[in-house]
Amino acid sequence: MALYKYSQLLQESTHEAFDKLHSPATAAPYSGVYRCEVCGHEVSSTAGHPLPPQNHHQHRPGQGPIRWRLVVTHTSQN
Repeated sequence: MALYKYSQLLQESTHEAFDKLHSPATAAPYSGVYRCEVCGHEVSSTAGHPLPPQNHHQHRPGQGPIRWRLVVTHTSQN
């Protein structure tokens, strides 16, 4: 689970980007922390770079395939 210390530095969002599941090795649409929907394994990824591949970590038989969900990202300030 992603952790933080200073809640005043984070903002809750209902953006649809947090609802989408992404397949292994596809390009990350946003920089941030991604969590495997099945087992909870977390990774950091940069926008445009591939998310970890299917063989990045293994699931037990019957758990299903790896699916990455964005859990934390940042907003750009111009």
